Amino acid sequence: MELDLNGIHQLAREQDIDAETVDEALSEALRLAYLKTPHAAKHARVELDPRAGSFTIWARDEIAQEPTEDNPHPAPALGDEYDDTPKDFGRLAAATARQVISQLFRKAEDDKIFGAFSGQKGKLITGVVQQDAKDTANVHVAVGDVEALLPRREQVPGEHYRHGERIRVYVVNVSRGLKGPEIIVSRSHPELVRRLFEREVPELVSGTVSIMAIAREAGARTKVAVRANTQGVNPKGALIGPGGSRVRAVMENLGQEKIDIVDWSSNPAKFIAAALSPANVTDVRVVSEKNQTAVAFISEDQLSLAIGKEGQNARLAAKLTGWKIGIESEEAYAQKKAAQLVRARGERKDGKTDGGKA
Repeated sequence: MELDLNGIHQLAREQDIDAETVDEALSEALRLAYLKTPHAAKHARVELDPRAGSFTIWARDEIAQEPTEDNPHPAPALGDEYDDTPKDFGRLAAATARQVISQLFRKAEDDKIFGAFSGQKGKLITGVVQQDAKDTANVHVAVGDVEALLPRREQVPGEHYRHGERIRVYVVNVSRGLKGPEIIVSRSHPELVRRLFEREVPELVSGTVSIMAIAREAGARTKVAVRANTQGVNPKGALIGPGGSRVRAVMENLGQEKIDIVDWSSNPAKFIAAALSPANVTDVRVVSEKNQTAVAFISEDQLSLAIGKEGQNARLAAKLTGWKIGIESEEAYAQKKAAQLVRARGERKDGKTDGGKA
């Protein structure tokens, strides 16, 4: 049966697909197609002849074996091979070949895309918003000839994505999906903030300054903890930039989101005090290092600033440090301790008087 194998191999070479891969896929597809024809033998193989541009289906019939005492249910033996290529198989063979080539080409293209993006996981990329009327929940982002997916869970609340708009996104995952490579990107991931700062701050790239922790409520506020790895370097100043130019450039990519940059410290009390910025913390007492709980004392006029709107500042400080932080008024605490001291003195006096009467 004729088949233009040379032409098929030529097309495959143009897509960097080797001839052996094509022949294996084509042979298996033709064998499966043959098995679906009427009166097909159960056992068959396909032999391709590239020189002649043809193929042959070699079949073998099952031959029943006589049962014996040792083997009452013997498996059938296979007879000699014979040419069982159907005479009217040409049209089906051509259609099968087209399907195989199409699948191989699609897989090769998917492999190229996957290979190109597999190394992009965890990086920042720029794409163009593409709205899909059939998929209103998600936003499609064109990156070159490839579309990445910005799912609703990775979108920023209140952020609107206009068709044709260029946006920067963080690559969360690259995997092989049922319909080809699946590239998931995010606008709400905390690491997006890190990558944006790396674009603006040379000290982060050189290692002079490090971002130690990030806590983010996308669209509202982000806290970034930094430290210097070289003496004499101001880590907060490096991220803020001259006249606030660097942090402002990052914020332009995040819309209305505010950014607090604080000093990281290995000392939990110092780190907690810095994390509650912009409030001024007068003291931090570690309740339990094992359970990572502490109480921050703040003057009355700074309480609302420390807690933040709907508890946001305190919540982000806890996320940033990894500690459970209680916030208490310094004045109220002092009054409470004074009252406890007065009660304790009174109890001691009463105890002495009672003892004397006895």
